[in-house]
Amino acid sequence: MKPSIETIDFHGIEALRLNGPRGATAVISKLGAQVLSWVPPDGKERLFLSDKAIFDGSVAIRGGVPVCFPQFAERGDLPKHGFVRTREWSVSSERTGDDFALVTMEITSDESTLALWPHAFHAELTLMIEADRIDIELGVTNTGGAPLSFTGALHSYLRVAQVEEAVLEGVKGLEYCDSLDGDRNALESRPELTVDREVDRVYFNAKRPQLLHSGKQTLAMQNQGFPDVVVWNPFVDRCAELKDMPANGWRHMLCVEAAATRPITLPAGEEWYGRQTLVVV
Repeated sequence: MKPSIETIDFHGIEALRLNGPRGATAVISKLGAQVLSWVPPDGKERLFLSDKAIFDGSVAIRGGVPVCFPQFAERGDLPKHGFVRTREWSVSSERTGDDFALVTMEITSDESTLALWPHAFHAELTLMIEADRIDIELGVTNTGGAPLSFTGALHSYLRVAQVEEAVLEGVKGLEYCDSLDGDRNALESRPELTVDREVDRVYFNAKRPQLLHSGKQTLAMQNQGFPDVVVWNPFVDRCAELKDMPANGWRHMLCVEAAATRPITLPAGEEWYGRQTLVVV
């Protein structure tokens, strides 16, 4: 079948399903422009979505790829991870070809955002699906008359069979900040990162791709525009504190996020783009 795009109901919210080549599919919600599912031709879901996720817009949907903008985490005065992930976006374009399907969603500043963050902006989130690959790109335009600064991320929840047996390559030699150790900075000496406790780290200036091995599956990640990689897993105790996560949810996910954790300054009228590419290898 040729690639196509259809509007669907997903847990009571409006979403688009991208039907890509060779049976690959992806789902993106209008709420938050959040990618909620990605299934390549092998039929195996590659994104984690909590079965306790809340879809009414009161909080961010737990899982998939939330869009964090214009603030990453609690590094500022805004709500955690900014405000666009709980707002409705609109579809600005849809395209398909023989080997891809693509959707772009957009959101623009309004009175409610200006009350929180006094900057005029236009943001776009583009999802493109091919057979064994998806590209997620966030674009930000400063539509105001003065410079603005922001941080942000594509907060990707990647599904793993069992996180204690998963292995992440590609961060050796990078400087990182460990938020669980008083924001202490250190250099990563391990060639492979494994998870045997809660982890919450920002790896700076990650120019190489990362590889996530889980059982017989390997996923490659490459970022452009986003200088940093965030690795997060709540493990047992922290997961138990999250009302929208099942008790064993920590075991089946690892966040490997494309991020800009230090402010990016955008002059008036200028644009910025950041992308995360995920490839089945």
